[in-house]
Amino acid sequence: MTREADRRPILSRPNGSVTMNVVQLYSRHERLYQANRYVYPVLSRRAGGISVGVNLNPDKVCNFDCVYCQVDRQTAGPTRVVDREVLLGELDQMLTLVTSGQLFETEEFQAVPADLRQLRDIAFSGDGEPTTFRRFDELVAACAAVKDRHQLDQVKLVLITNASMFHRSRVQRGLETLSAHQGEIWAKLEAGTEAYYRQVERTTIPFQRILDNITWAARRWPLVIQALFLRIQGAGPTEHEQEEFCRRLSEITSAGGRLLRVQVYTVARPPAEDFVAPLADSEVDAIAQRVRERTGLEVVGYYAGG
Repeated sequence: MTREADRRPILSRPNGSVTMNVVQLYSRHERLYQANRYVYPVLSRRAGGISVGVNLNPDKVCNFDCVYCQVDRQTAGPTRVVDREVLLGELDQMLTLVTSGQLFETEEFQAVPADLRQLRDIAFSGDGEPTTFRRFDELVAACAAVKDRHQLDQVKLVLITNASMFHRSRVQRGLETLSAHQGEIWAKLEAGTEAYYRQVERTTIPFQRILDNITWAARRWPLVIQALFLRIQGAGPTEHEQEEFCRRLSEITSAGGRLLRVQVYTVARPPAEDFVAPLADSEVDAIAQRVRERTGLEVVGYYAGG
């Protein structure tokens, strides 16, 4: 049987060669758009079009402190609260802006090529881990209702997450709602060993909890694994670390977890830490090739330039 990964390139740019204007657009992921507090549009290289972000952590509080994160946590966020009605109003207006084409008349998005001017997803992703929001399940349901009112049945609801909170009941309820509304979970897994995990993610949450939570979720719904690899003080991940990463993926699938694909990518936006740098395209290629060969999973790679 031929796998999907065998029928497509291991590495792909969302639209083949990318113009400089689009590369610049891919690098811009500002969480504030005009007067909005919570909802923002981006041209997403991984979504292959427009992604409407929903920021549930405007206070910039996160239970990870990833070395590559572009969020400046030394500066306070614009607000510490999430006003549900304001957020839903912003989402309603943003969906109208994108689907009507008005977004592409603005200075920020007028350079987007015609084939990328499509709304691909509504993504819970922002200045922290979205599942730490205490009414996460309620907000997912409310956002799904807004999507339904706009008759956007084919537009995904995407959760971009570090998987640290999947064991919480309110999060599990939110995941159920997500799944029922063209949902997709993009779970972060960027290490094969506890030591490297702590070096990159800088958190006190045990690595095993992340692995257990991803396995639990993948046995219920097919997951996307997002794996960002980078240089720290000039050094990329060792071959041993890459092999251990592949073993963790294989353990998840051996336990009955379903993984749609693995996104292997590198730093594309300026990180907060100056000792972090992106991998070269050839290094991304090599890691993606290793993952495919060791696991048999579909792998898609994304480069620093788009």
